[in-house]
Amino acid sequence: MADSNREDWLIPSGLIALAFIPVVAGMVRLAQLIGGGPLTLLTARFFNAPIPVLLHIVSVTIYCLLGAFQFAPGFRRRWPGWHRAAGRILVVAGLVAAVSGLWMAMFYAIVPADSSLLHGLRLFFGAAMALSIVLGYVSIRRRDVARHQDWMRRAYAIGLGAGTQALTQLPPSLLFGAPDEFSLALMMGAAWVLNLAVAEWFILRVRMTAKLAVPTDAKRRDTRY
Repeated sequence: MADSNREDWLIPSGLIALAFIPVVAGMVRLAQLIGGGPLTLLTARFFNAPIPVLLHIVSVTIYCLLGAFQFAPGFRRRWPGWHRAAGRILVVAGLVAAVSGLWMAMFYAIVPADSSLLHGLRLFFGAAMALSIVLGYVSIRRRDVARHQDWMRRAYAIGLGAGTQALTQLPPSLLFGAPDEFSLALMMGAAWVLNLAVAEWFILRVRMTAKLAVPTDAKRRDTRY
């Protein structure tokens, strides 16, 4: 019970901490858009078409912060109704985040810091996030809880990529200076790959734990009857 209580706070706290930098950056960008400036070469595209970036900032913030609590096992067990209600919100927020991100990648002007590789990575992982959410939703409608959890974990890992990107970019930038276009794309791509690798490891761990628990449950039933 004590381990479960610790997980209920440690896991969401860790995920929220990872999302802290992009969430704050999004709030700063939101304040700039509402306040009307400053207008620069990098921000002009946001002021020319503000709706997609506004939707992206709000939906990503909801998705990252609210989604963190879906990974607390005690929350799911004690408040299943809350888990389902939050899940519905997260499906909408996650799809809005993914689709608005894809729209920005396809239609916003390309700035000098971007590259064809980074553009392709954004399209790939944005589409992968949207597809994972749809597959997760379809799975839970079919009562396939295990597949639902797997796909939602993958989607959240991609959605949290911006938080890991701060970690993959900051140390090399401090050591070697500002990266070039190719290096920046590799560092940002590495964050998505790392998050997905952790998600797949966690999915495998859950599956192995479930398999090991089956014989124990069977023994208990045999003893009872």
